[in-house]
Amino acid sequence: MSRKPVPAQAGERSRVEVLFDRPQALAQLFGQYDQNLVALENRLGVYITARGNRIGLQGTAEQVAIARDVLRDLYRRIERGEQVDTGLVDAAIAMANEPTLDGIVSAEGQGRGGPGIMIRTRKKTIVPRTPAQAHYMRELVANDMIFALGPAGTGKTYIAVAQAVAQLITGSVQRLILSRPAVEAGEKLGFLPGDMKEKVDPYLRPLYDALYDCLPAEQVERRIASGEIEVAPIAFMRGRTLADAFVILDEAQNTTPAQMKMFLTRFGQNSRMVICGDPNQVDLPGGVAASGLADAVRRLEGVESIAMSRFTAADVVRHPIVGRIVEAYEGVGGTG
Repeated sequence: MSRKPVPAQAGERSRVEVLFDRPQALAQLFGQYDQNLVALENRLGVYITARGNRIGLQGTAEQVAIARDVLRDLYRRIERGEQVDTGLVDAAIAMANEPTLDGIVSAEGQGRGGPGIMIRTRKKTIVPRTPAQAHYMRELVANDMIFALGPAGTGKTYIAVAQAVAQLITGSVQRLILSRPAVEAGEKLGFLPGDMKEKVDPYLRPLYDALYDCLPAEQVERRIASGEIEVAPIAFMRGRTLADAFVILDEAQNTTPAQMKMFLTRFGQNSRMVICGDPNQVDLPGGVAASGLADAVRRLEGVESIAMSRFTAADVVRHPIVGRIVEAYEGVGGTG
């Protein structure tokens, strides 16, 4: 590599060499045209040199320590078969100072760049890609009821479904119940053909997508047929007690206060409930003022065993342009 050194910030200077025992993995670690190393240099202010299977790091002691841990974390991911790109490099840097967590899964790496916080399902291992996601995962372990609030693309529902699937697999809960209000996003679709399931499935498709991403298709279908997994609109929750279950309400901003109260009071013994929604994306005729999510947050903030995890446009992991779109809309007063 022949890049110019990146000036290090003020602080004690340090120089460290990191040795990797599988040279064949370094091509992916470096990225095309060394783009992953360039991202590390630009984000951390270090200078990186590579010779064979040795990587040299220069900068302040703190910067070098973080860069070393991030490189080791990325290398471990490659060994596990994960694909490393600049987005994952940015996420690993953002997570470099996050402590490890015992709860969702025991830590596999004790360095600052180690994964530490993760959710394992049948098909994949989910690790946080922003500090807000790491905080959210902690709340999923520590509290019985969690409100996940923020814009689309931040992983609110996806992480909740992954954690629910993991607990269903291990037997921590007996059922997984996924629900959302059947509210059209600002358009009238008219009467839909078919039986009740065929009428409501289009509204619930995002939940199915997350399920199929965490479990093999045949297991999803078998567990749905047996009743272990239930996907239903919120109207189907009335009169029930949801015990021994992991319950997720998606698009909660489109519930009315009465619907939200009904849903929250379904909570039963040995259960966990996650309520996901974007307070600024309300499709109800009355806008934000009519939203049961805003009403519930106002009433329940600070109540014991109920946590609030908040996300912003900076936490969008779907695509960088989505974060910029969210920022643009929120900057002119939201979308409510």
